[in-house]
Amino acid sequence: MNIERKIISRSEQETEAFAAALARELPPGSVLALDGDLGAGKTVFSRGFARGLGITEPVSSPTYTIVQEYPLPGRRGMLYHLDLYRIENSASALAFGVDEFLDDPESTALVEWPERIADILPDSALRIEIRHLSDTEREIILKQES
Repeated sequence: MNIERKIISRSEQETEAFAAALARELPPGSVLALDGDLGAGKTVFSRGFARGLGITEPVSSPTYTIVQEYPLPGRRGMLYHLDLYRIENSASALAFGVDEFLDDPESTALVEWPERIADILPDSALRIEIRHLSDTEREIILKQES
């Protein structure tokens, strides 16, 4: 079954609210592949997603650290926020240990620049594309193939 959902967000607050609601729907072990140009809103989406999981600490893009780890309040597991912009390919990602973040059944992984590891992303990954429509509007497309 293929699932596709589209929404138009008219502000960062709407993007965060949508992402927070999605976070509350998804089971532990989910992997989300976030696709969008620089400045499209991937980090805004990630911040809202973290809020939906109850994470209150600041959420920023892990561009230079590659991964940010946030404990999930009140339960086991983590939110892993990966930014693979500086990773060349899946071999480099595996050397870094990315498979541990993608395969954790109690945690959720948000992956920015997922095309760098397309060949090792789980087939069940939820694909989220964020497109600029204007200075304030974004189209968010969710796709999942099963």
